[in-house]
Amino acid sequence: MDYDCIVIGGGHAGIEASLAVSKLGLNTLLVTQNPDRIGALSCNPAIGGLSKGNLVREVDALGGEMAHLIDQTMIQYRILNKSRGPAVQAPRAQADKNAYQSAARNIIENQRLLSVMMDTVTELIIDKDKNKPKEHKNNIMLGCIAGVVTARGHRISAKTVILAAGTFMEGKIFIGEYDAPHGRLGEEAALGLGKFLRNNNFPVGRLKTGTPARIDGNSIDYNCMEKQDGEEFIPFSFDFGSIPEKFTDRKSVPCWICYTTAETHRIIRDNIHRSPLYGGKIKGTGARYCPSIEDKVMRFPDRDRHHVFIEPEGLYTKEKYLNGLSSSLPEDVQDKFIHSIPGLEKAIIVRPAYAVEYDYLDPLDLYSSLESKRLEGFFVAGQTNGSSGYEEAAAQGIMAGINAVAKISGEKALVLGRNEAYIGVLIDDLTTLGTTEPYRMFTSRAEHRLVLRHDTADTRLTPYGREAGLINDERWERFQEKLRSLDIIKELLMQKDNSKTNDFPVEWVTRVLLDQKYAGYIEKENRIIARNTKMERIKLSSDLNYRAIAGLSAEAKEKFSIVRPQTVGQAARIPGIRQGDVALLMVLAQRKS
Repeated sequence: MDYDCIVIGGGHAGIEASLAVSKLGLNTLLVTQNPDRIGALSCNPAIGGLSKGNLVREVDALGGEMAHLIDQTMIQYRILNKSRGPAVQAPRAQADKNAYQSAARNIIENQRLLSVMMDTVTELIIDKDKNKPKEHKNNIMLGCIAGVVTARGHRISAKTVILAAGTFMEGKIFIGEYDAPHGRLGEEAALGLGKFLRNNNFPVGRLKTGTPARIDGNSIDYNCMEKQDGEEFIPFSFDFGSIPEKFTDRKSVPCWICYTTAETHRIIRDNIHRSPLYGGKIKGTGARYCPSIEDKVMRFPDRDRHHVFIEPEGLYTKEKYLNGLSSSLPEDVQDKFIHSIPGLEKAIIVRPAYAVEYDYLDPLDLYSSLESKRLEGFFVAGQTNGSSGYEEAAAQGIMAGINAVAKISGEKALVLGRNEAYIGVLIDDLTTLGTTEPYRMFTSRAEHRLVLRHDTADTRLTPYGREAGLINDERWERFQEKLRSLDIIKELLMQKDNSKTNDFPVEWVTRVLLDQKYAGYIEKENRIIARNTKMERIKLSSDLNYRAIAGLSAEAKEKFSIVRPQTVGQAARIPGIRQGDVALLMVLAQRKS
């Protein structure tokens, strides 16, 4: 066996997956089309945001690297939703794109047991004899993963494979009438693997995303724009109380806000027939919650303007990112509508906006561990699962890495509950509900968001990271010391002795104050969680023949056969399932146990 694990793709899912596996002592290979682009921020040069900032801190609490990367490279920091309750507040930081990529590659190259190979995976090697096929109407077990085949003809064996190809698998970009096989502008698509998966009856579909134009910052008139300054840099990682001194030489760079106009909208409407999205060239479904500017104009005709956020690409360049102006319209139309925006009349476009369409695997075909239901040892993470965003990708990457190691060692997979982490909500939504559009995390998706605050991620998840083996002794001791300190702070506040609380970090004191302020709500929430947890503890066999169960409705038989829920709790969350069907499953499972 050449490797314990092969990770396909050097994006944010691939980074976390390959680091997790190699840190846990297994020989790992990261296959990427271009090592120079490991950790590339393909779209928005920022990490975090509403619910996404929570994901970053959860990845950090488990022992991942995304928080460390943004702490080293942030050039602006803000807490979003400050005017609202703490359950929906979250950190967000602009990143220096080049510095972020460089830091990511440095970590990868210096990780023991982790090798990087520049190539493209075109096929999977499947051992069909190791696991005899188990046939269901909607699910055929092909066997076990045994390795990969690359475009240059390498056959590399492995015990597990993690697919994290992002937007590159059979990717195609669109700019008006122009299209080309790329995963990002100027970067070739990963061709071959999508076709292989289709030929082997994997449920492969097409999704679409996009990115705005980048313009020369020297060509912007900032005088008619609203300035958006950052706040004091605060680390995402629980490893640091403040940004380490070696990274404090960076200055905070402002963002700017401007607005589209009626003329902008007229130009777009008059040229909408030239959009590949509206002309029928793009077949994949786009993100409903992050629409292109042509979608905004056509879907919301009563809106007389839309926000445009001017964001820096980094300290190394004058290029600016036009957040809110994602488009696939031709370049001459982009020129016109950008120049119709006050402050951008003389803007010089450095890189045009474009849409990208790519292959994804239906996440209903995955267990909650992110392992394929039809190919043992094969895991899928990131945008290839139908999700959208760096943070969602990183969260799935670290979980796929942890569970690939568990698979090899014969240990139980790590599955986080919806009440334990946004990561739990993310993966449960994907593997229970599926998705037909790029899935984006929102606080509203988490029914227990009051107990999932970003400042509590370490106490919720660090024990899991320790158990998995990703939290070392030094960090574990710091975590234990923090827990002891939180107890002391709580006791002091209960005694109304505020004189000694200045001895502790402000963040810790604030956290205890919030816990006390919302204690009644949290207690109520915990009662609901306890009730739901009972159903999560009732396991269901993966090869259960639902169609043979008398008393289940026809709809339940069909949906249970597709999703193949691992617990009664997961079964109850499948849309359209009746309470009677859930009760019957519960009785059958308890009888069997």
